[in-house]
Amino acid sequence: MEQIILAIPYILIILFSVVIHEVSHGLAANAMGDDTAKIQGRLTLNPISHLDFFGSLLLPALTFFLGGFIFGYAKPVPYNPRNLNDRKYGPAKVALAGPLSNFTIAILFGLALRFIPGVLAGTAIPQLFIFIVWINIILAIFNLMPVPPLDGHWLVLTLVPDRFRQFKQMYLQYGLVLFFVFLFFVFPLILPLVNLIFKVITGAKVGLF
Repeated sequence: MEQIILAIPYILIILFSVVIHEVSHGLAANAMGDDTAKIQGRLTLNPISHLDFFGSLLLPALTFFLGGFIFGYAKPVPYNPRNLNDRKYGPAKVALAGPLSNFTIAILFGLALRFIPGVLAGTAIPQLFIFIVWINIILAIFNLMPVPPLDGHWLVLTLVPDRFRQFKQMYLQYGLVLFFVFLFFVFPLILPLVNLIFKVITGAKVGLF
């Protein structure tokens, strides 16, 4: 029970970081002419509207108790790329909005951490700020990876010319395989990049990885 209580603030941080990420996708799409997310009530920070039973509740609990870390996701915010006023680059712009929102959160809380009043140094606030910065850098870099279904794969689909249509089809067809290869074999190799960005933003001398 004590473990659960201690984990609650961190689960909430992850939940709202992911919610902001998803809402940013919807806001970007809405700004470019597609109001699908708005019509479906997804342009809200109310986490209930974005909860996914497995990704938002079960997965974070499992990773915490089995692996000692917390990981999860929210329901993707829907949008219709055909409604975007920029059909060529619009999907890439919508995709980038999520990671950019996480980088923004990381920078804001990282700068706050740099200049946090000394009177708060002995409280839990700096530790929570550290986690906010860390998890948002993770979310940003993770989602920027060019692997379906992550946001970065839209950059590949946008930048690769249409004459390579067969490549795009195979790329999407084997996306799930690529995702698991990336998750288990590639992503651990780029964690030092997370550490570097964390140090640059916060000025911390000791990294997390």
